[in-house]
This record gives sequence, structure tokens and C-alpha cells, in this order.
Amino acid sequence: MNDAMTNPPGLLISAPSSGTGKTTVMLGLLRALAEDGLTVQPFKSGPDYIDPAFHRAAAGRASFNLDSWAMREPLLDAISAQAEGADIVVAEGSMGLFDGVAKPGELGYGSSAETAQRMGWPVVLVLDVGGQAQSAAATALGFKMYNPDLPFAGVILNRCASPRHERLTRLGMERAGLPVLGVLPRRGDLTLPERHLGLIQAVEHPDLESAIVGYAAFLREHVDLEAIKRAASSGPNGPSSAALPRPPAQRIALARDAAFSFTYPHLLEGWRAAGAEVLPFSPLANEAPAADADLVWLPGGYPELHAGTLAAASSFQEGLRRHAQTKPVHGECGGYMALGQALIDKEGVSHQMAGLLGLVTSYEKRKFNLGYRRVELLAPMPGFAVGTGLRGHEFHYSSIIEQPDAPLARVFDAEGAEGPQTGSVRGNVTGTFFHLIAEASV
Repeated sequence: MNDAMTNPPGLLISAPSSGTGKTTVMLGLLRALAEDGLTVQPFKSGPDYIDPAFHRAAAGRASFNLDSWAMREPLLDAISAQAEGADIVVAEGSMGLFDGVAKPGELGYGSSAETAQRMGWPVVLVLDVGGQAQSAAATALGFKMYNPDLPFAGVILNRCASPRHERLTRLGMERAGLPVLGVLPRRGDLTLPERHLGLIQAVEHPDLESAIVGYAAFLREHVDLEAIKRAASSGPNGPSSAALPRPPAQRIALARDAAFSFTYPHLLEGWRAAGAEVLPFSPLANEAPAADADLVWLPGGYPELHAGTLAAASSFQEGLRRHAQTKPVHGECGGYMALGQALIDKEGVSHQMAGLLGLVTSYEKRKFNLGYRRVELLAPMPGFAVGTGLRGHEFHYSSIIEQPDAPLARVFDAEGAEGPQTGSVRGNVTGTFFHLIAEASV
């Protein structure tokens, strides 16, 4: 199915909005196609650090984010080139198909439609048809016609209540000339567990493999897989992987467990491709970072759910402090909080953190922080000099109680408004609330 000299054909699974069931459709489709003997390459459109781990579990192949707001052309090409050797690409959109920010970034507004159009992947629109029948076709037709240049494969009707409901909904789609690629009956058990940042992490799912097997069987029974394969297409070839992000050090001790897992896959791929060694360690298991590491990197995650364990992890905290005496330590979001003085949980209990920064954060009064971030560094950050522009994403519910250290950066939202969450720097230690996606153009 795949010529080694061309990009594999692909599709993008999207929806009019969040909550329509596109993630379960995505996981079932990935596994069903893999069961058919295809090598399936998953992607995620937009800034999401949870879904790619589910994709990997379903497809058996690492999933990567593609982001038209945060990424420049060479990086998008380098990431899309990770599909080399695959037979088919299946990408998952974020939010609604055309949802993005108000002002463009590196290439666009960050919408899933932009990703699909640039990559040449026809859109499969997952429609929740609960509470409507022929009217669902008006929604689908509006999405198809909103951008006539966007390739459109057809629709999957989700949460269909009965055979009669299906007949009426299909009549509307036929009238609108829209291919129906599948009809999924309503089933209450086809949901993934969630918490305040969306889905729980893949590593926390009590029986993820059984769930994915069930989704695949459900998709196979109710979706025309052959029609979906035929609908897949692709755009022009992407060049080499030379534009993947450079590593910030040669030997990188990377915190990785249920408290610290939010690292974008394209960053790790770029670090390893350039010859860097990534040395995982678990703070929750009270592991210290490798003593001979050049850099300690604490990614985001859910430290607030494990604050007591982290506060008691003496080997972990002492290892951080030893490293920071002579070499850099960096934390993102949850990792930033763990480098601070204290973390106050939702019950109001204060837990002592590493104390390498003066930051004190609290979950007692939830404060929603969400959105793209454009950054101008005021101090060096591992891998980046003063004045470098970065693009990233912020998503957390914590409030700053104290932030006494020097600011690391000026931080702006996607519309250009400057915010107070500047990150911090003290000696060899830096931290940010934003998750790094890419270096920005000047």
C-alpha cells in the first residue's frame, strides 16, 4: 500500500466539537487497521501531551504532535517524516475541526483543518447524532463547505439510538451528498476515564489493552474499514529529519513516571536523533537523577496528586540539589512546581518541595490557565540563549502564591497579551509554566 519514495496516505479524524467520541473512534481505528496487518502511523493535531500515549498503545508506534501555530515549516516536515515506513497515517484533531486562536502563529491559527489541508489528509468527521436525525446533515454539510479546499472523506455517525434513527440520519446525508463511513450505536461503556486535564494518562488506565481491543471490535463491526482505507490520501513528500529540535545537553536525566510524563514526543525524538542520551528516572520511586547527567529535566504531569510522596522522596530531592550546585536543572509546569518551595494541595495541605526555587503554588483555589504561549527569554534556559523566542502551551489549575526569583522570560498569550507567569531562574535552576513546543521564528 505504501511506496517507500512517497508519503503514506492518511486521514484526519475530527469533529464539530470536543466530547463527540472522536478519541475512542481514533483508538479503535488505529488498532483495527493494525490488526489488518497495516503499519499505522498516528499523529495528533495541536498541543496535547496525553492523547499520543494512547495512540502509541493502540498502534504500537510513537505518535507525534503537529501544530500550525507553534511550529515552522521545516519542523512540521521533519515530524511528518516520522511516518516513513508506515502504510497509512491516522491523525486525531483537537476540539472542533476549525477551532484555533484569534491571531496566527508560525503558519496559522492552530486548527485541525490547517493540519489536514497542509498534509493532504481528508477529514473524517465524527458526528454525535443524539437528539437529531436529518438535521445532522446540515451540520456536516456546513463543515464540508466552510473551506471548500479542505479534502473531506465523509462522516461517522456516533451514538445512534436505533435502526430508525440510523435510516433517517442516512437520508439526510444522502440528500447532502455526504459519504457515511460508519454508524456507531449508542453505548455508555465506550468512554475513557477523565480528570481535570482531560483524559487520565495511558499509564494510569486500569485495563487499557482490553479497552482498545473492545474499541477495535466495535469499530470493525460498525465502520466500513475498506472505505476508510480507500479514502486516505496525502500531500507532497516531506524532507529529512534535520529540523527536529536540538538537544539541550548530551546526557539528559528525564523524570518519567505518573507524576511527570508530559514531554512532547518530537522533542525526545530530536534529542535522540542528534545523539543525546535520555536517562529516565522516577521521582515517585525516590530515584535520584543520574549523577553523571549534564542536565536534569522535570516535565509536567500531576505532582499535585502525589505531593506527599514527592515531599518524602529524600533521595530524589537530595539528588536534585546536588546536581543544581554545578549543573542545570529545568522544570516545566508540574516539574516547575516540584522545584519550588512548596505545593499546596486541594485540601489546603502544604507539601515541601525541592526548594531550588522560591515558587509556592496552590490547588486549594483552582485557577484555570490554558492556551498557547509566546516567550522571549530574559535569562538562559537549557539549550537556549538570552533573547531566544520560544512557543509553547500552558494548561494547569494551580495558583501562584509566591514567586520571588528573577523572571526567566516575558510570556505572551496567542493574542499578544503579556502575562504574569514569567517562569523563574535561580542559579543553575530554571522553570516555566509553559510546555516547550518549538523555537520561534525571529
